[in-house]
Amino acid sequence: MLSLILAAIPASAQTEDSDSDDGDAEIVPTQPVGSAGFVDIIEVNGLIDPIMVDFISRSLSESEAAGANGVVLQMESSGAAVDDEKLTELATQISELDVPVSVWLGQANNGLALGRAGQLVLASSRIGIAPGSEFGDFGESILTGSAAEGPFVSLFDGGFSGGIFTYDDLIALSLDDPSLPIQDAPLVLNHLLELDEFQFEILNAGDALPDGSLIPEGADATRIPVTQSRFVTLPLIDQQFHTFASPPVAYLLFVIGLGLLVFELFTAGVGVAGVLGAGAFLAGGYGLAVLDARWWAVTMLVIAFIGFAIDVQSGIQAFWSAVGVAFLIIGSLFLLGDHSIGWLPLSVGIIGMLFAMLGGMPAMVRTRFSTPTIGRDWMIGEVGEVTRDVDPDGIIMLRGAPWRARTNRATPIIVGDQARVVEIDGLLLEIEPIEGGAIDYRERRRQEDEHAALDELEGLS
Repeated sequence: MLSLILAAIPASAQTEDSDSDDGDAEIVPTQPVGSAGFVDIIEVNGLIDPIMVDFISRSLSESEAAGANGVVLQMESSGAAVDDEKLTELATQISELDVPVSVWLGQANNGLALGRAGQLVLASSRIGIAPGSEFGDFGESILTGSAAEGPFVSLFDGGFSGGIFTYDDLIALSLDDPSLPIQDAPLVLNHLLELDEFQFEILNAGDALPDGSLIPEGADATRIPVTQSRFVTLPLIDQQFHTFASPPVAYLLFVIGLGLLVFELFTAGVGVAGVLGAGAFLAGGYGLAVLDARWWAVTMLVIAFIGFAIDVQSGIQAFWSAVGVAFLIIGSLFLLGDHSIGWLPLSVGIIGMLFAMLGGMPAMVRTRFSTPTIGRDWMIGEVGEVTRDVDPDGIIMLRGAPWRARTNRATPIIVGDQARVVEIDGLLLEIEPIEGGAIDYRERRRQEDEHAALDELEGLS
C-alpha cells in the first residue's frame, strides 16, 4: 500500500523562487495547490543556532500569514547553540501560533530532538516518530507561559534533567495513554495523514488512482492526500553559515586555516594558500563564536601554530614544537563545552596537523633552502622592481618572476623602486636600492680577491 500512496503524489516538484538577499526560505510544494489548503513542513537540521532560530520563527510567521492549515517541524537536532531567552521565545511562538504545530522525528539519518532542542517539541501539539529516532535529555526547563502548558510537559514534568526516550519508549507511552498525541510515523506522509488539518480521499478496491491505474481487487482502502504539503528549507547562504556553526566543521576549518596561514609564511611567493587559509580561519572563527567556544582553548590553538612556525623557521624541532603538540591536543579536546566535536574530526584535526607541522613543513622548508645556488649566479647584480615593500622582507620581480627578497639596509625599499641583487641565500635574495647602493657585487668581490692576492704575494716576498 505504501507504493500506491507514494504513486498518488506527483514525482516532479515545483520550487518557488527564493531571494537570498532577504533570507526568504525555499518552499518546495509536493503537489499542486488545491481547495483543501496546504501544510508547511519546515526542515530543522543541525544545532539550533541563531540562524536556525530566525529561520524557524520567520517560516512560522509566513505560514500563518499565508493561511496554512498547519505546520510540521521535521527535526534532526542534537541541541541548541543560542541562549535560553531566544529558545523560550521560539517555544512560545510555536505554542501560540494560530495554526497547529506538530513535530515529526524521522529523517534519512533518523530523527533527533535532544537537549534544549527537544524542549521545542514539548511546545508542539503532536509528535510523530519514526523507528530509530531519539528524544529527551532536555536539561533544565526553559518553557514558560503557554509553552509550559502543552500536552507533553506534564508527561516529562520533573524529568528535564536527563534521560533519552527511544522510538519504542514513546510508542509504549502512547499505548498506555491513548490520549497522548504521539503516533507511529515511519514517513512524514504517515504523520500528515493523521493530522486533522490534512485532508485526504479514501479509495477502495477498483477505484482509479490519480495516475489512471486501478486499485487491485482485494486491496485495502487507500488514503490519497488532497491537502498540499510544502517543504520549507533554509536558504543557500544561510545554510552555509549554519554549516560553519557545526562543531566538527568549525573545528576543522579553524585548525586547517591556521595550518595554511603558517604554510603561506614559508612559500616563495604569494599564493592561494594564504587566501584559503584566511577564509577557513574566519569561517571557523565564526562557527566557534556561535558555539561559545572556550576562549583559552582557542588561544592555545593559536599559540600551538605559532610554536610550530618558530621551530620550522629555525630548522630544529625543539621546545616550541613540544609546546605546539601539547597546546594543539589540549586546545582541541577542551575547545567546546556543551557540544561534541566527535572523535573522528578530532583525530583528523590533531593527527593531520601534527603530520603537516612536524613532518611536511620542515621537509618542505629544508628542500627550499637547501636548493643549490649553482646556475643562478646570473641573478647577482640583476636589477628588478619591488612589487611588495621590502621592510625587511618583501617581493621583487626579476625577468617576469616574483622572488622573496630581503634588504641589506635599514631603510625599506618601497613598491615601484628599483633594486639590485647582491647575494643569494637559498631562494631568498638579498637586495639593495639602486640609489645609494654599493658597486656591482661581482665587481666588489673581484676587487676583494685581487687585494687578497696582492697581500699574499707581498707576504711571500
